[in-house]
Amino acid sequence: MHRRCRLQLRGCYRVIGVIGGTGLYSMEGLEVTDTHTPDTPFGAPSAPVVVGRLGSKPVAFLPRHGPNHELIPSEIPYRANLWALKSVGVRRIVGVSATGSLREEIEPGDLAIPTQYFDWTRGKRASSFFGDGIVAHVSTAEPTCPALAARIEQVAEGLGTRLHAGKAYACVEGPRLGTRTESFFLRNAGCDLVGMTNVPEAFLAREAQLCYCTIAIATDYDCWMDDPEQHASVDKILPLYKQNLGRVQGILSALLAESEGEWSPCGCRESLKYAVVTPSSAVPREKQHILDFLRE
Repeated sequence: MHRRCRLQLRGCYRVIGVIGGTGLYSMEGLEVTDTHTPDTPFGAPSAPVVVGRLGSKPVAFLPRHGPNHELIPSEIPYRANLWALKSVGVRRIVGVSATGSLREEIEPGDLAIPTQYFDWTRGKRASSFFGDGIVAHVSTAEPTCPALAARIEQVAEGLGTRLHAGKAYACVEGPRLGTRTESFFLRNAGCDLVGMTNVPEAFLAREAQLCYCTIAIATDYDCWMDDPEQHASVDKILPLYKQNLGRVQGILSALLAESEGEWSPCGCRESLKYAVVTPSSAVPREKQHILDFLRE
């Protein structure tokens, strides 16, 4: 059986976890108190989980692509990352992601909250904690935590930060940037943003009964506009992304400063209540600890 980090046993169930995306490999102002590389049934996470305090509140940070951005989207160990964060006491996760905008009103530099996802990946990513003797079908009709999304929106409004809420994120395989035909297809499918990393991250969070929401930074107009100067390129994406991290940091700091009583209830912590189909008596003994952990 895997070894488990026991930070959660010391009462840190209210730790907020932050998953950093492109260009975000550490958190400014984070007072580091510990670093963990939890042993998970799904291998090692992208990087050690850094645990500390931002202001007076506990926070755990994990860079999605690794400490030196060495993992392409399909190489990210999504299951290990979510498992590692939960093992150190995280119950709410805020992802930070660079995205392309598929809507003219979402301008490069704007922030957005995706609340819906369109999975346009290619099956290269391990997409579920279940299988190999445990069957579960988790509802993802509303794939992000409504309470967490609402708090982020309210915090941004209080800070005077422009934020587009309730958007649809198309997740593509990558690592290449898309074609114009693909960009138009995703626009016509009703998507507002395009990125490479939020799937299966959001769905795994739901399987692990974790609250999850992403703050997306629009860095470009993908490639649907006629003007080639507006098309996505790495030399444009990275500087714009980094220029806007300060506003994301401000939202995170304000979010962490809030008291628990300001949060609305949600059903994320009960997402497995009716989802597991396999009877307990039929779950393979060597897999029981996985189901127990996901239900915690």
